[in-house]
Amino acid sequence: MKTRIRELRARAGFTQEELAQKVGVRRETIVFLEKGKYNPSLKLAYKVARTLGSTIEEVFSFEDEDLA
Repeated sequence: MKTRIRELRARAGFTQEELAQKVGVRRETIVFLEKGKYNPSLKLAYKVARTLGSTIEEVFSFEDEDLA
């Protein structure tokens, strides 16, 4: 899974900690999301996207092999 969280978060002017607080998770969760090492629940993906002023599809993308 690829994410644009880091890019969109920086554009919005949020630190990892600020984004974490806004979506109700720990900062470490944001770190793992940004690295693509954690697959969020649909609810968390929605909260992150909405907080960043984007859609889920703009924030998260899957490679074909991820879907196999």
